[in-house]
Amino acid sequence: MSMDRLQEKIRQKKNPTVAGLDPTLDHIPQHLKDEAFAKYGKTLRGAAEAYRLFCFGLIDALQDVVPAVKPQSAYFEVLGSAGIAVLEQVVAYAKEKGLYVIMDAKRGDIGSTCEAYANAYLGGISIDGEPIVSPFDADCLTVNGYLGTDGIKPFTALCKEHDKAIFLLVKTSNPSSKELQDMIAGDRVVHTVMADLAVRLTDKEQLMGKHGFSRIGAVVGATHPSDLKNLRAKYPQLFFLVPGYGAQGGKAKDVQYAFDQFGHGAIVNSSRGIMCAWKKTEDGTGRDYQEAARAEAIRMRNDICRYVAIL
Repeated sequence: MSMDRLQEKIRQKKNPTVAGLDPTLDHIPQHLKDEAFAKYGKTLRGAAEAYRLFCFGLIDALQDVVPAVKPQSAYFEVLGSAGIAVLEQVVAYAKEKGLYVIMDAKRGDIGSTCEAYANAYLGGISIDGEPIVSPFDADCLTVNGYLGTDGIKPFTALCKEHDKAIFLLVKTSNPSSKELQDMIAGDRVVHTVMADLAVRLTDKEQLMGKHGFSRIGAVVGATHPSDLKNLRAKYPQLFFLVPGYGAQGGKAKDVQYAFDQFGHGAIVNSSRGIMCAWKKTEDGTGRDYQEAARAEAIRMRNDICRYVAIL
């Protein structure tokens, strides 16, 4: 089961972190951009090639350190078809290297549109009666479930059919999340309503895995440690994806509350902290971007594991 595989990879590497792949041209060392632009010019295709070189290099450097990567689709979509093509390549390359892939696309809709999103990222389509795999075939997808069950069930259906998982947005790391997610709805806080919905769907659709976690996980930000602590206590069956560590202000002592007593049930994301680590080295040119990213990923792992023992 997909969430079981994520937990197993975390235990194998003793590392509960995921490297976010959110490339922009400002994040990419000049020598990689020069190589890409020499091949395709200063065009969208040239920019996409720079993204590919950068992400492939990061994957090569991190493959034996982190259990997972999390490409953010928006950064690739901004380059149009060239960017989407590279996103497909990045997902395939990460899986080839044995990494678990969480596609961060925060999709959400209803009806046939929602089914199309689900098939794009987790399933596949049939062409003239011949089934083909998904263009992305990610292991997991972030989903905006605030449209209700109509916007979640097409994803959970494919989770069972294709051994995938999803992370529902529950309590996000951005400061304005409190404007909606902390509102009181009857006798519940809105973000707990979403978590309750995840539990209800888990039970109804039999989505529990052998390690005690649902195929439906929850996005809960590191910037809200008290919420992390409360949600972990109340929802032991939900696996947490925890953004907000590092650049957004979340600390290792904050994210410890996302884990259960065995150090299981959560994975913590860092994007810019790892991708842009080269900007803080003495070299300054970025030619050491792989070494810098690897060193930062190890530092992050060790920082969190001071507070979390993975059994």
